[in-house]
Amino acid sequence: MSWVEGAAGSPYDVHNLPYGVFVRGDEAVRRIGVRIGEFVLDLDGAEAAGLILAGGALREPSLNGFMALGHAQWGTVRQRIVELLTGTEHRAAVAPLLVPLAEVSLVLPFEVGDYVDFYSSEQHASNVGQIFRPGEPPLLPNWKHLPIGYHGRAGTVVVSGTPIVRPCGQRSTPDGPVYGPSIRLDIEAEVGFVVGLPSALGDRVPVEDFAEYVFGVVLLNDWSARDLQNWEYRPLGPFLGKSFATSISPWVVPLDALAHAWVPAPEQNPPVLDYLRDDPHLGLDLRLTVDWNGSRVSEPPFAGMYWTPAQQLAHLTVNGASVRSGDLYASGTVSGERRNQVGSFLELSWGGSEPSTLADGSTRTFLEDGDTVTITATAPGPDGRPLALGEVTGTVSPARR
Repeated sequence: MSWVEGAAGSPYDVHNLPYGVFVRGDEAVRRIGVRIGEFVLDLDGAEAAGLILAGGALREPSLNGFMALGHAQWGTVRQRIVELLTGTEHRAAVAPLLVPLAEVSLVLPFEVGDYVDFYSSEQHASNVGQIFRPGEPPLLPNWKHLPIGYHGRAGTVVVSGTPIVRPCGQRSTPDGPVYGPSIRLDIEAEVGFVVGLPSALGDRVPVEDFAEYVFGVVLLNDWSARDLQNWEYRPLGPFLGKSFATSISPWVVPLDALAHAWVPAPEQNPPVLDYLRDDPHLGLDLRLTVDWNGSRVSEPPFAGMYWTPAQQLAHLTVNGASVRSGDLYASGTVSGERRNQVGSFLELSWGGSEPSTLADGSTRTFLEDGDTVTITATAPGPDGRPLALGEVTGTVSPARR
């Protein structure tokens, strides 16, 4: 157990230790830190003091350099952090490096390289198919043969708390297309995977090497303008309806912290091709929550995702595409079988036809200006208590003409 006040037994105890980047007070300097309870351990200061050795990578303003060092170094540093936070002989040296969360601002924890978004929930894909293509098969013929995905905009990935400006674009009307602010602004509750170890162009990452390349996990909200999307997405898929903003949580939970969260993934039928066959076939038991203006509207279960994170990375690189430290790929919207388990308001309102009533008595189908959405998640810890994955939140601002 940690000697840090309030850390033992909390969702941010030494079994978790997510990484982030923070700014203290009015300082301009960005520092790498790790969360323990309601404090941030300043890893920049710890390496400067010789308490941790990482070749200077923890003294950089983002996690990219540290993530590029690879799995062995991640494990060594994690073990050392646990020693510093549990061994009372280190308390005098480490205590001055603990900064209360209330005194810091959290910034984007890594420089995003490429961003890929998948479409891996069978329930979500079926729901969207029924809403967007009524009378047609909800799943297209390729969906159960490969993880469908698209390349997004790395430059519009923002940290939790960043205001989301309502996007403008074209949408279809009975009288033809018109330009203006989106009137069907939506969310997508997802889990993001952060690549640490880079690969060479022409190589591919097999499913069994997933843990060697992926550093950790973030929560992700891929904001979506459904009216823009519905008009533009055939035949090439998402574009302006998605590219205006993607929010991620400020804490990157190391993959090693989720060792007790792996569970059998759904059976895949028909059988997948050899390069996608992962044995054991495992997904993560992550339990998401979605709050809309403070009202709990959904609890999506990640364990039911049809395509696993290892399969997604294998497919992303099977053509020889390289990955870089800081690349981000997202699971796609997490949706369960019940209406209160869906990860988008498109599904929650069934295409806008069934409004939700919030705690203040107001009703919603899609997002209005001033609305705030917060996504949180937990994972099973080694002692049965849940570990927290932080939160990703955003408030909608009016469109800019």
